[in-house]
Amino acid sequence: MSYLHIHTQSSLLIAVTTALVVTTALVYLRGWLSLRNAFPSLIPGWRLTAFMSGLFSVWAAVASPLASLDHQSLTVHMMKHLLLMTVGAPLLLAGAPSFPLVCGLPKLFIQSYPLLGLPARWCKGGLMHPGLCWLAGTVAVIGWHLPIAFGLGMRSPWVHHLEDLTFLVAGLLFWCPIVQSSPSAKRELRWSAAFYLFFATLPCDILSAFLVFCNRLVYPFYLSTPQLFSMPPLQDQECAGALMWVWVTFVYLIPAVAITVQILSPRNTQPQELMQSERGSSIGRSLNGAEAR
Repeated sequence: MSYLHIHTQSSLLIAVTTALVVTTALVYLRGWLSLRNAFPSLIPGWRLTAFMSGLFSVWAAVASPLASLDHQSLTVHMMKHLLLMTVGAPLLLAGAPSFPLVCGLPKLFIQSYPLLGLPARWCKGGLMHPGLCWLAGTVAVIGWHLPIAFGLGMRSPWVHHLEDLTFLVAGLLFWCPIVQSSPSAKRELRWSAAFYLFFATLPCDILSAFLVFCNRLVYPFYLSTPQLFSMPPLQDQECAGALMWVWVTFVYLIPAVAITVQILSPRNTQPQELMQSERGSSIGRSLNGAEAR
């Protein structure tokens, strides 16, 4: 396949991606404005900002000039994946996309939306299980960094965009148990969320440490391409591994620490103690009533 043909395919995919991002932004904005007029406090402005920032992060990773540089630098390639999974995905979920996107669609789609209720409930109950969400993020990270899959993605623009899509979908699934995407739901803080994030760092740490300390080039593809900033391929690989190591550690562990602090705060422990005392009082009253009878 000639370079010109690959470049033409890549340009077409970038144009389609840009059009999809812009269309999604307009649909969300239309729906958000409609909901804002009907229910002013339902979806606040910060959710609009989060969703638009998430869309911009996705566009920057797959359709901006940054996207074309990942063939010259593994560090840029890693940066794209981190943008999709750890920045774009949680910001999109924080925007509570369900209601604005549905309300922003034409009436024809809104009228047919109830037909999608059963598959949506099935996805929420099945695919949104924390174990599957954690596994989706881990498999995407490890699977696409295997040398065979990595090389295939670099040689084919279509496979490369499939790789980007996989990282985005895996990121959305991964953050579903953590990010509150429903404007009306009040998610209870649990220790499982902190452990979920902590254990998510382990596969990324293993991959990062391997890229940094293996002392050999894992992806020979970069030997045949001009390097960005004239950085040797092995040094670029070490930089990419270090970037992933540091970034994932902060992005996953800081929310885990924040959740732990909130769980241990007096504001959350006092209601639990009150419930336990009330439960003990009710048991005592029941026993006293039984003795009186």
